[in-house]
Amino acid sequence: MHPRFLAAFATLPEPLQIALRPLISSVDFSGRISADDAAMLKQQCGYDDSELAFALLPLAAACALAALSDFKVGAIARGTSGTLWFGANMEFSGSTMQQTVHAEQSAVTHAWLRGERALAAITVNYTPCGHCRQFMNELNSGTALTIELPGRAAATLGDYLPDSFGPRDLNITTLLMDDVDHGMAISGDALEQAALAAANGSHAPYSQAWSGVALETNDGAIFAGRYAENAAFNPSLPPLQGALNLLNLAGYATANIARAVLAESPEAKLSQQSATRATLAALGCTRFSVIPLIQP
Repeated sequence: MHPRFLAAFATLPEPLQIALRPLISSVDFSGRISADDAAMLKQQCGYDDSELAFALLPLAAACALAALSDFKVGAIARGTSGTLWFGANMEFSGSTMQQTVHAEQSAVTHAWLRGERALAAITVNYTPCGHCRQFMNELNSGTALTIELPGRAAATLGDYLPDSFGPRDLNITTLLMDDVDHGMAISGDALEQAALAAANGSHAPYSQAWSGVALETNDGAIFAGRYAENAAFNPSLPPLQGALNLLNLAGYATANIARAVLAESPEAKLSQQSATRATLAALGCTRFSVIPLIQP
């Protein structure tokens, strides 16, 4: 079991500890509980979907990197597949506030980057801020997404974001978590291919500035993130943050990053290059390169 989980795990009810230990003790555990494993946990512990998500929240919050706020937030997104996806806030010393990742963003992008195509619910240990409510409004589940908070009745995103403004108001038909492929050519080494493939699946319907970032660790693991644009612009999540999110949930430290690649078009209306380079430098990674997206 990763050391970050030990304290939180010890607080879980004993039946959940017994059922969960084989899963969380795996060296491959990365904050994902499959639909089959979730069904097993519910059966052995007598939980429903909501009760299981609430019970697991302390483990999600244990993944937080709260260097600036010392305030750990956990979130669990339940996909329509039944899979549970952990999320946690991430903050980076030496970088700007704009580079942080909120727990809801973390859980949503964790699911999206690992192939989930829609969310049924998201469970959080604190009320979602306005930034996160707007970010979640970009999802293909829209305002019907169920939001669950401790001590409150379940509600929808529409309840938390009344009279919302989002992609549908701008006649956007391809929404966050829809399956897309922008058709760019894939070439280069494994890390470059991962960055290009991520860019091909990015969500940027407002700028068409598709982009992807791939990170390689010093032991050769690769984590790739895609740009997730938002109708309100500021809640957009850069591709580097998506990759850092997967790296953290897999149990790696940012100090383990050996090399990074950004894939984007040189003619794009906006560029991720300067912010990506600055954040990576703050994290101690100087091996950074940019490769162009090329139509096949």
